[in-house]
Amino acid sequence: MTTPARRGRPGYDLESLLGVAVKLFNERGYDGTSMEDLSRKLGITKSAIYHHVPSKEELLRLAVDRALNGLFAVAHEMEAQDGRAIDRLEFLVRGSVAVLAEQLPFVTLLLRVRGNTKAERAALARRREFDRLVTELVRQAAAEGDVRPDVDPAVTARLLYGMVNSLIEWYRPQARRRSTANGDGAEHGATPDELADAVCKIAFTGLRT
Repeated sequence: MTTPARRGRPGYDLESLLGVAVKLFNERGYDGTSMEDLSRKLGITKSAIYHHVPSKEELLRLAVDRALNGLFAVAHEMEAQDGRAIDRLEFLVRGSVAVLAEQLPFVTLLLRVRGNTKAERAALARRREFDRLVTELVRQAAAEGDVRPDVDPAVTARLLYGMVNSLIEWYRPQARRRSTANGDGAEHGATPDELADAVCKIAFTGLRT
């Protein structure tokens, strides 16, 4: 359940606080970031931060839940789709790439959690749930004759989302803005739709029977 935003000092709402926290967590690691670091970065006191959230771990929970909620929203849309499992799987992959591109810092943080806190363990449990959903889709597609049956569905699901998740290592939305302005056509300046097209062409060409 999402914690409702509380009013704080002008200019320092929960959203801006969360954005700075995620940036620092990604740069320094969650364990390597203190509330003192956050207060210095924001230029406000720790008590002003505690007006919004009760703890650093709550910031982590809000951040990873944003990424997970985005992925599960796509999964719910996918479940409402008619048609073959292979087509629903491609819908899910495309939607996942869109979530990653739109919520890049939050997805990056999600993929780096290791289970050292309650919030991290809860996030990992939801990730496993998502992985099971993908694996079941692959299994259905294989049963329908659309996915090659000589690779274990769980392995296929891991490899497929390993490709999607690798985008966090090099995709930078701001690079697209620069390449568009400069006209240099930088490869990593692809749009989210172009990224999804590339992933699906590479992945599904090898997956389909």
